[in-house]
Amino acid sequence: MINKVTLIGHLGKDPEIRTLENGTKVGTFSLATNENYKDKNDTWQTITEWHNIVVWRGLAERAERELKKGNLAYIEGKITHRKYMDKDGVERSTTEIVANSVNSLEKRESKGQQLSGGFPGVEDDPFNKVSTQTNNNPTNAPAPEDDLPF
Repeated sequence: MINKVTLIGHLGKDPEIRTLENGTKVGTFSLATNENYKDKNDTWQTITEWHNIVVWRGLAERAERELKKGNLAYIEGKITHRKYMDKDGVERSTTEIVANSVNSLEKRESKGQQLSGGFPGVEDDPFNKVSTQTNNNPTNAPAPEDDLPF
């Protein structure tokens, strides 16, 4: 059996992180996903779904550091349902996504440059042998299309 959820959406609030009595960190935040469609009058409509996200331990610490309200994020996890007592003693139930992977899809600065989606560029590769001082292509012109391997 499989219980797997993949979401891409915007954070509705900064992650709220708390430490349990045993020292374990847990964080929560909301994530909005949108679905667009045309109605019978050919007008675009948007449906927004709000998801409650739960992150544990190191993932909670990372979410606290890297995610902020409004950020676009990629979440993988599982759907869970649980019951709890509210402050008035009323039993409530909730549906949550317990995340096992969280990635910011926002641009971030690294070495003074913008990186998209957290993917490093060629200049970030420690094994990159190309040096700007010993450039064999002084014009920085692209290679001719005839040299493409496909």
